[in-house]
Amino acid sequence: MENKNLPEIEIDLMRVEDLEEVLEIEKRSFTNPWSKYAFLSELNENRFATYIVIRTDGKIVGYGGMWIIFDEAHVTNVAVLPEYRGMGIGELIMRTLIDLAKKRGAIKMTLEVRKSNHIAQNLYTKLGFQPTGIRRGYYSDNNEDAIIMWKDIE
Repeated sequence: MENKNLPEIEIDLMRVEDLEEVLEIEKRSFTNPWSKYAFLSELNENRFATYIVIRTDGKIVGYGGMWIIFDEAHVTNVAVLPEYRGMGIGELIMRTLIDLAKKRGAIKMTLEVRKSNHIAQNLYTKLGFQPTGIRRGYYSDNNEDAIIMWKDIE
């Protein structure tokens, strides 16, 4: 994993206090960002949800989340501030989620990724995810298809 001149990195579980910074990353990363209410619901009400943040110099620069239901983990979202992309933070988020899922008993992991997002697809393939299907018109902002990817967690 690359770490191009980043200061010290911290990985923490996401807290409600993190939401303003997380929402800024969300807004800068997605055309249809999640609302504060959606994140509050995930953090406070969804017992299957686990969300993490990545900090550098005390600033949240990326986050990711997943649901673990029985022995399967489903990645819900991963985002990195645009100016911090290409530095290995997305890979760190994914590796951390995989490790957490494994520790919590998951044996498989899945996610959806935009058909046009080749950078993310390459990362997921590097981490052992394989395309297994298509969700037609999955993304509501432009009706883009999603590629469904799965990974066995060793």
